[in-house]
Amino acid sequence: MNKLWIAAALGAALVLGGCASAPIVPSEARSAKTLVLEQALNGLTLGDGTVTDITGGTTRFKVEIHGNWDGNVLTLVEDFNYEDGKKERKTWKLTSLGNGRFQGVREDVIGTAAVFQDANAVRLDYHVTLDTSLGKLDCRFRDLLYLEPDGTVRNTATVSKFGIRLARVSLTMRPNKP
Repeated sequence: MNKLWIAAALGAALVLGGCASAPIVPSEARSAKTLVLEQALNGLTLGDGTVTDITGGTTRFKVEIHGNWDGNVLTLVEDFNYEDGKKERKTWKLTSLGNGRFQGVREDVIGTAAVFQDANAVRLDYHVTLDTSLGKLDCRFRDLLYLEPDGTVRNTATVSKFGIRLARVSLTMRPNKP
């Protein structure tokens, strides 16, 4: 009987863990140009996105990102405007560690974010405390950013808690270069 419970628990852990797996690099991103964060997000970038929660509810938002690369730190000031009228500002400080790797901090990130090149794409892995209707909730974000052929930057993210996916974020960013 104990072996049956252990097998069931392991099976459940594998299934639940798969629910919140990191976004997969799409095939079109594998053949696209390599995303270099400090080039793609330096200057003004405009974006449109959605957050789809576990129940299927969707929230739309717009973001204006002001990026500044000083040769070592990429600072991204993000101004979010949600369809319900809520506004928020988040500021990333991504410090280069070399070889396409960064260490990131933001006011709501717990500890530091790991930021690294994955083939032509860039991944972010970090924990955030979110304000929810149930109170504050610590969640894991796993972002994947990649370039599309027209220079648009795509960001897809999985938001999870205890390995269970709570939401997906999809964001399309267009560099506003002169």
